[in-house]
Amino acid sequence: MGARWADMRAAAVAADEAGFDGLWTWDHLRDPDGDPAGVPECLITLAALAEAARRLTLGSLVLNVSNRHPGLLANMAATLQHVSGGRFILGLGAGGSASTPYAREQEGLGLTVEPDAVRAQRVTEAAQILRRLWSGDSTSFTGTHYRLDRPEGYLRSDPAPPIIIGGFGPRMAAIAGKHGDGFNTQARHPSLAELGRIAREAHKAAGRDPARFSLSVFAGLAPAWLRADSENRAALARAGVDRLILLTGPPYDPSQIRAAGRVLSG
Repeated sequence: MGARWADMRAAAVAADEAGFDGLWTWDHLRDPDGDPAGVPECLITLAALAEAARRLTLGSLVLNVSNRHPGLLANMAATLQHVSGGRFILGLGAGGSASTPYAREQEGLGLTVEPDAVRAQRVTEAAQILRRLWSGDSTSFTGTHYRLDRPEGYLRSDPAPPIIIGGFGPRMAAIAGKHGDGFNTQARHPSLAELGRIAREAHKAAGRDPARFSLSVFAGLAPAWLRADSENRAALARAGVDRLILLTGPPYDPSQIRAAGRVLSG
């Protein structure tokens, strides 16, 4: 929120040098607190960071399904996968509900913030469309919200980016399990282990390998999360968490990021 490109690039380079695994960005259109600096667009930022940080994975935490038609998103994500040399992870979510401060960024553009169940259904259909277009499937698709009419000639992605679906409840965990490659939620979620179980069981029930499904969480950039011997990290291990995403905001301090990397490496 309110970040400047030069600062973001410096932070990314510091994270790359410090030994972190990846870089993640928000997908918002405005700062709910009213910062006039605005919010850099998620996928354009990641494409630029792919050149600035040549080793790191790049992810969206998470793309609001309402911001882009899944056909357009499929092309954007495939392009980013090409640009990054296969390092992109597509995080996808239902967007904020009408009760959240993020709803205003949709309403300000004349976009309707739909009920939770409707937005969740859009995530399901979007994931299906993304996989179809990335694989070159040219058959038509008709869903409740989206349709494809013999989609031929669209940019393919090989390998296809993993789809990580974000959410906070059992409905989104089940959708992630059935249609995604992973589920993302809060590190301190009181039902973290249960959500992970729901997602992995849905993944297995869909005939997919649960060992290839990932559970990721987000928390603040703090020593309690960085230290491998901390109780926080032990709790995540017990819940079966595969990836911990640590949040930090502008103004970025590259020296702090490098110091965090030293704590992380022990």
